Amino acid sequence: MTTAIHNKSKAGRPPKFGETRRPVTVTLPDRILSLLETVAADRARAIVKCVETAVGDVCSRPGKIDLAEVAPGQALIVIGPSRLLRKIEWLRQVQVAPGRYLLVIPTGMAVESLVIALHDLLDEAGPAEADERELLDSLLQLLRSQRRSNTVSKGELVFVALPKVKTPG
Repeated sequence: MTTAIHNKSKAGRPPKFGETRRPVTVTLPDRILSLLETVAADRARAIVKCVETAVGDVCSRPGKIDLAEVAPGQALIVIGPSRLLRKIEWLRQVQVAPGRYLLVIPTGMAVESLVIALHDLLDEAGPAEADERELLDSLLQLLRSQRRSNTVSKGELVFVALPKVKTPG
């Protein structure tokens, strides 16, 4: 269990951040340390700024769905991480940015199969999974409105084989 540090005394340095914090020790390559100096003179502030820039507010909006325009009038659905969606064994969540995922369904599978699977997940989700339920419900609403207006379609992605990594031994 971790303990948050709160500087209650007025002695010493003032806190750098106006929120719960704790000391950590990390070992970083010199190259990264040099890059962090270009972001901020203070290492802690540089790390915070880089993480907030890279991840954004993903954690504060787990149920959020974004649309990433890929062509005029066409967009891909981008979601935050979802533990419940991983239960759909044929659905792939492809990470495209920290905490942001594309949904990939197998070739030949109808979008309606995803809609049915989402309904099933909502039926199984408990009240403690409010963020997950919000994501599933938002995704269902989006797919429903697109399907009703006949504006949902599937496309193809290009896959290539990754080089095999030789394992020692």
